Parts: sequence; C-alpha cells; structure tokens
Amino acid sequence: MMTASKYVMAASIIATMTIMTPTSNAFAPRQCSSRVIQHVQSHNSLMQMNQVQKEIHATSSSSNESVSKDLGPQPVVVSKESEALSHSRTTMKLTPSFNLFQMLPDDEGGLVPPTIAGNELRDSDILKVGVPDTLWDMKLSDYKGLGGDKKIETLPDPFQMVEKELKPFSDSIQELVSTDQPILSMAAKHFFQKRHGKRFRPTIIQLMSKAVAACDPENMKASDRWQDSGASDVDVEGGVVTSTNHKGSDVWRKQAELGQIVEIIHSASLIHDDVLDEADTRRGGEAVHKLYSNKVAILAGDYLLARASVLLARLENKAVVQIMATSLESLVAGEIMQLKSSPEELLQMESYLRKSYYKTASLVCYACRSTALLGGHAYGSTVATACEEFGFHMGLAFQIQDDILDFTAAADILG
Repeated sequence: MMTASKYVMAASIIATMTIMTPTSNAFAPRQCSSRVIQHVQSHNSLMQMNQVQKEIHATSSSSNESVSKDLGPQPVVVSKESEALSHSRTTMKLTPSFNLFQMLPDDEGGLVPPTIAGNELRDSDILKVGVPDTLWDMKLSDYKGLGGDKKIETLPDPFQMVEKELKPFSDSIQELVSTDQPILSMAAKHFFQKRHGKRFRPTIIQLMSKAVAACDPENMKASDRWQDSGASDVDVEGGVVTSTNHKGSDVWRKQAELGQIVEIIHSASLIHDDVLDEADTRRGGEAVHKLYSNKVAILAGDYLLARASVLLARLENKAVVQIMATSLESLVAGEIMQLKSSPEELLQMESYLRKSYYKTASLVCYACRSTALLGGHAYGSTVATACEEFGFHMGLAFQIQDDILDFTAAADILG
C-alpha cells in the first residue's frame, strides 16, 4: 500500500468508531460512489427525512437553481455587495463545499455541482497514474458491525498511528490559551484538561499531513489565477516535503499547530453553544457556564477565538488564514440557519446536511485543505481538492452520527 493511501485509509477508519450504518460509503470518492451505492439499499436510509425530501422534490426541477429554492432561508451573514468590497484580484473567492462536491447520491436527489474554482481537479487521476490503487474497492461496509464479515481488527488503528504526535497535545494547547486572569484561564482550559474529548479533528489533521507529505506537489506557480496559489514556501531539504523529511520539519510543526487551532475554535463553539442551548452538561461534566456564569463562558469563548486568530496568523500563510477565517463565519452561519429554518425545512435531508456542513463539516474540510496548503500544495491542486472533499464527507458523517446518538444513547454516555 502506498504511503499516502495508508494515512487516508486510516483517517477513514475513524468513521468505524462513529458510524455503524451504510453512510460509511460517504468516504468513497465521488467518481466511484456510483459503484458503492449499488451495495446500499436506499430504503435503509439513516433517517425518514429521506422520504420526506424525495416527496418535496418530486414536483420540482432537478436543476441547481430549483434545489436551492427548495432549501428555504439561506444563512446569509454578509451581503454580496459587502463581500465584493473586501475582495481583490488575488484574494480567494471561496465556495461552500456543498457547491463543489456532490452531497447526496443520484437516487436521493443529489446533483453534481458545476465545475468552478475549487473543484476543477476533483476528478483528476494524476495521483493514480502509474501507482496501483489498493483502496479502490475498499468499503467500510465490508467489515463486521457495518454490514460485512471482515474483522475490524485487520485495519490499522488511526489514533495509534499519530499517538506520539498527539501525546503532548493537551499540555501544549493549555499553554497556548493561558492568561493572567485566573477565572478566565480556568474556563478557557476546561476542555483541554480532563474533558478533552476524542480529539477527532487534530487526529484527522495529523493523518492528512502525513498523507499529503507522500504526494508530489503539482507545478501551478506559473499561473496568475488565485486558485493556483496558496501553497506555503517549504524550507526542507530538496525543497519538497516528502514522507522522509516531513517529521520534525517546520511544515510538520505548522500542521500540528493547525490541529491545535482547530481544536481551540471547536472548543470555543461548544462553550457558546452550551450557553445558547442552556445545556447543563458537556463531555460528562458540567458545562462551563454552569461552573462559572454565562458572562464568564461568553468571555472564555471569545478569548479562545481571539487566541486561535493570533495563532492562525503565525502560520504565515495568507491563504490558510482566509480559509480558516471562512470556517469561523460558517459556524455562525450554521447557527443562523438552524434558528431561521422552519419545521418543514428541518425535515428536508439536503437542508439538514447543509446546516450540518456549516456547523460541523466546514471546520473539518477547510482544515483538511489548509493542511495541504501548509504542505506546499496549491489551493486548486488535486491533493488540496481531494483533502477538502474528504473532510466534507467525513465532517457530515460525523455530525449525522452525533445527531443519531442524541436519540439513541444514554445521557450519561453522551454528556
């Protein structure tokens, strides 16, 4: 198995710990999804929302425009006019992932988005030329607990593969968010001490950093298009990051820091969400606002976002700053979409998935693409595109399973 495939597969295996349904096929590349879908019975959908969604779309056009209208209110944070004022010829004109990659299979109303900046190389086979693809037919549904008879134990443990990198994670991230204000410091560190969770996002980023290190960057420097920019200037032996020179390099350090930044952003969103939802517990313990107060919780969340912004700027990649800043905007957009959606819209599968994209998947997929950029790959490259598409499906699948657990798991397990 080639090195890159090993780490990509390891990242996919994390799904086996959160997904026990046919949705594991979401990790298959779009170009091979048609073969995978044949092995899944459409009536075994995750939720009955699928049937509602089909009925709603039965009388509508299959065009992108019609589907967009069916989704109801969109989470507009900034007007198009205001957004245009902030752009120049070289800034990145980012498009939400659900407008870059197919979100649902064809038989459930899914559409292939048009080719635009950000997905131009989504069907590229440059990474497969001359290299046997040992993962082409790999499906998690072939394994026990997911519908098959193969032993899960035969797959590599993704967390174990990056265990050494993540071992000092909690200590170092606590140092990054330290402050001279005792109460604020304790509140900000709450999730990085005893309640650190699964570290799902940092693990994904570590695995993706190893995967992209095994891929040669495409030569896109001669172009003056913004989508062909964004690659960090790497200072390693030979001028190109490889699996041999990756660990311990400045690239490796910055990608690890990105994992910390993403976890800080995620933790801040949890603190704010618990205040909005008036939640009593989080990760098996009291929520931050219950331990202190709403004011302290809000300030702690704001402080974490401020620290994340400072650390993000220190990665010294303007494109990554733009991408990850957009993920912050998406988190707010998801909350707005959830508040504005009517009960009928909440029952539409694609509307539900879009909301899940903004609230969860956007942070994961933007972080995956940023990992590629820090590794020397341009924004529009095959590798960076594949990274975002992977993160898009992984993030959605993770949120779907999390929502299912809200109905099926005991409160003392969920926290």
